[in-house]
Amino acid sequence: MSDKKNEDYTIRMPDSGMRSPYGGEKDPFIPQRPSRVASHGITTQISKIENSPAISILAYCLSSISMTVVNKYVVSGSEWNLNFFYLAVQSIVCIVTIEICKQLGLIKNLAPFDVNKGKRWFPISLLLVGMIYTSTKSLQYLSVPVYTIFKNLTIIVIAYGEVLWFGGSVTPLALLSFGLMVLSSVVAAWADTRSASQTPEAAAALATLNAGYAWMGLNVFCTASYVLGMRKVIKNMNFKDWDTMFYNNFLTIPVLIVCSLIAEDWSSENLSKNFPPESRNALLIGMIYSGMAAIFISYCSAWCIRVTSSTTYSMVGALNKLPIAVSGLIFFSAPVTVGSVSAIFIGFVSGIVYAWAKVRQSQVAKNSLPTTQPTISASSQSTRDAANS
Repeated sequence: MSDKKNEDYTIRMPDSGMRSPYGGEKDPFIPQRPSRVASHGITTQISKIENSPAISILAYCLSSISMTVVNKYVVSGSEWNLNFFYLAVQSIVCIVTIEICKQLGLIKNLAPFDVNKGKRWFPISLLLVGMIYTSTKSLQYLSVPVYTIFKNLTIIVIAYGEVLWFGGSVTPLALLSFGLMVLSSVVAAWADTRSASQTPEAAAALATLNAGYAWMGLNVFCTASYVLGMRKVIKNMNFKDWDTMFYNNFLTIPVLIVCSLIAEDWSSENLSKNFPPESRNALLIGMIYSGMAAIFISYCSAWCIRVTSSTTYSMVGALNKLPIAVSGLIFFSAPVTVGSVSAIFIGFVSGIVYAWAKVRQSQVAKNSLPTTQPTISASSQSTRDAANS
């Protein structure tokens, strides 16, 4: 609208008797003011960045890697036991950041909180609490590579959940990828237990691994329940881009705070164990960053899908598991053995095969008659429903 006003003003100038010293017929050849040219140049550069597939992919990879590394750093303390509190801080930081961005005009399509929608979405938020809590607990006991490899098992559970409840299908190529995922998990568990059994405190190390595998199993179930449940509910919610993140974090805050007050030790002695003076500031910064990183990942995911395609995004997600696993070897001194490297490689290949299977499946759906709705993954469907509503 402001551009139109400027346009009208420029057209009316000659009628007011104000002429260029070069003559009215030469006015169109007079260059623009330097300030407007500079502003146009900055806008062009920003537009190039916003529409760059390479930058969007890099941003998505860096945000997801940093989120995993920071989460592992925070929960890896030998005395850490405040997972509910950590997740509550994440949600609070996320909500505060969203509100600040909304006030600054960076987020323009966030609707005010609706109590009725909140009541309908609350069960999904409870599933989210189960997912993120079991995720932090499994990451607390397992190394980053093993955690990343076992996360692939969630794909299998979601795929068969889609078959049962949404009329999905599993192609032979997808079955091959599932077999590779299971194989990589078996190899990772074998390498981990073998490495732990050779340490001086083998019994304690094996007990830690067993606890990690148990939490990982619960996380696979909770994650699949959350994704499938969200797909079921989100179609009727009319959520925009930021609404899902806002409702998820806003509704989980009271649940996480109550769980922390009931289940966790808030004595000064326990707090000093969880936040030792030598690493207290780094832990607090990591907790705050993790809350902001959730927004970065959400934005970068939507950005990547917008400037590339859902197929490219799926491939990037598959390829991104390799640097995430390697980051665990670099930052946390995870054991580097033939078994662990082999498990990472097999898991990496399984992700690529699965992404390719989804590409092939989408191509077949496009070429077939539109008598039925093509089956896509629950996570992709949820993102598409939120964007198109």
